[in-house]
Amino acid sequence: MSHITPTAATFTELALHPKLLEALSGQGYTAPTPIQAQAIPLLLTGRDLLGLAQTGTGKTAAFLLPILHRLAAHRKPAPPRCANVLILAPTRELASQIDQSIAAYGQGLGMSHTVVFGGVSQMHQVKAMARGVDFLVATPGRLLDLISQHHIDLGNTHVLVLDEADQMLDMGFVKPIRQAVAMMPVERQTLLFSATMPPAIASLAASLLRNPVRVEVTPPATTVDRIGQSVMFVDSGNKLTLLKHLVKSDKVSRAIVFTLTKSTANKVAEALTDAGANAEAIHGNKSQGQRERALAGFKAGHVRVLVATDLASRGIDVDDVSHVFNYDMPNLPESYVHRIGRTARAGRDGLAVSLCEPEHRAWLAGIERVIGQAVPVSTDHPYHSEAARLSTMRPPVMGGQRNGGGGRNQPPARPQQGRPQQHQQRRPR
Repeated sequence: MSHITPTAATFTELALHPKLLEALSGQGYTAPTPIQAQAIPLLLTGRDLLGLAQTGTGKTAAFLLPILHRLAAHRKPAPPRCANVLILAPTRELASQIDQSIAAYGQGLGMSHTVVFGGVSQMHQVKAMARGVDFLVATPGRLLDLISQHHIDLGNTHVLVLDEADQMLDMGFVKPIRQAVAMMPVERQTLLFSATMPPAIASLAASLLRNPVRVEVTPPATTVDRIGQSVMFVDSGNKLTLLKHLVKSDKVSRAIVFTLTKSTANKVAEALTDAGANAEAIHGNKSQGQRERALAGFKAGHVRVLVATDLASRGIDVDDVSHVFNYDMPNLPESYVHRIGRTARAGRDGLAVSLCEPEHRAWLAGIERVIGQAVPVSTDHPYHSEAARLSTMRPPVMGGQRNGGGGRNQPPARPQQGRPQQHQQRRPR
């Protein structure tokens, strides 16, 4: 497996199709992100790729731009029920986001595309596939359903992208993925992206990729430098009251709150709305229409707080999220990395605040082992549990340190929001 280093400072240097450059320019994008600078030149040659990248690094554009370029250069309409490119994603939200990106980047190329996922009627999906499409974005379950009904044929699919592979592994999608891949041509280009590289993902990559290049823009399971992190120790009975206290701050312009369960998400969203913060819950028990409306309201600013479970959070791609609150500590350390990565996007700073009750101290310790640092403790709130903090056997991180500066007697520092935006380069997702 080989590696590549970035060489291009602008998209023009990558020699992409003029229509792609026009679309990027129209959206204000000029400079590629590190993963784009590394991956695009190689993918233009047709190489397989293993990408280690977290959300918010620009990986969607890293694989879409070269695929769009190559498809435009060698245009061959897909036969009925077939797709030239298959992109697999773990959730409906992420699949929809990728489909929207195809429309945005490929607007001048006339590419056909559709998105296939469960939870909605398959009628429109079947109708779109009957004509054949250039790009099919799908979740594994609905894809196999439509294949079994003979509405989709992967026999002419020569490009496969697996996005958020570690999340698909967590959701039990490895077997469906292997079933789908078995129906594709052996001669194909395969791209696999994952935020972490557990043994099961390494095994999957080894079985699917041929002489791949490895692109790694951040070490697996590390946190984004621009995120100020802090943990607040609180007894379980005061947790919801503390969250309402924190969200009241005028510094919280747009926030995502993470819970472990759907019922807790509903309870928290209702309590925040009653407290005057317009909040909506998004999770698997919500209909697709409800989820899309909640996400659209959040993006538009009508919804100030989005309360989400981990699975529903994939595909929440909003640049100006000021805060992430872990109402429930994640029981998987890797989930912490995914959660806090929803803030500090597109060159901005952000804050991630975790509420830790006594019974979840071990989860916090696991997170700190994975990210390789202690999460700074903030005691500057009315509901601090000193007994819970002392029982962790670790001193608080004093103010002035990186990732939040949330010292013993001071709250996490607010990121500097006053930076002129015109001096920041917009980079595509």
